[in-house]
Amino acid sequence: MNSSPSAQGNILDKIVIKKREEIVISKLKTSISDLEQAPFFARPCFSLRDSILNPELTGIIAEFKRQSPSKGIINDQLSVEEVTQGYAAAGASALSVLTDEHFFGGHNRDLIAARMVNQIPILRKDFMLDEFQILEAKSLGADIILLIASILSPEEIQNLAKLAKSLGMSVLLEVHNLDELTRSLCDDLDAVGVNNRNLGTFSVSIQHSYDLVEHIPSNFLKISESGISDPKKISGLKTVGFNGFLIGENFMKEDNPAQAMQDFVSQI
Repeated sequence: MNSSPSAQGNILDKIVIKKREEIVISKLKTSISDLEQAPFFARPCFSLRDSILNPELTGIIAEFKRQSPSKGIINDQLSVEEVTQGYAAAGASALSVLTDEHFFGGHNRDLIAARMVNQIPILRKDFMLDEFQILEAKSLGADIILLIASILSPEEIQNLAKLAKSLGMSVLLEVHNLDELTRSLCDDLDAVGVNNRNLGTFSVSIQHSYDLVEHIPSNFLKISESGISDPKKISGLKTVGFNGFLIGENFMKEDNPAQAMQDFVSQI
């Protein structure tokens, strides 16, 4: 799955095309009524804000990710239950579980498995394009949904966020630049995440977070995403106003991701 940045330049377009096909199939297989009758659908959600701001936790959203288009297989030998419980024990404020199968090797059942054994908020990490996916996320046991500004219009973001909030879920908006940020903000968001990875070239720069932090209104949680491999970077990001930190690959590339997080946290 590894390839050059130029070959990967339109990977997000490919993901969106594939995801739209998958949504059509999912709707044929599963009705909204089926989703609403799923065991987790009526479950009250854990609050992302409460968990991120809990001083006894780390502010880290720890991610379970087997593979990615840029890195290929990262770690596909571990159980989602073991890793996510280890993350929670190490002080994770929330968990992120990839459910995209084609590009990231995830599955809906990974989220269900993580939900069964954890009592902290879980983010469904996927490419959300349709209201069906929001209802599906709730039925899988997710507490948080991700809305990626670069693949959604402002109106779509508003509509999807409003639905998620009506279900008691938290909403994390992901942006890459100031234009995405300014056109995408709406009342039903809980948090704004700055993705430090350029999805065109896959290059990573923490500077993206520093550049955008002052432009994120103070009523939203501020989350820095990707490329955080040095515990010292957390201190710097906290100083400028970030509340949370989404970290996945840095832990998942190790044989024991939970221990890797424990070691990381001990150095903050």
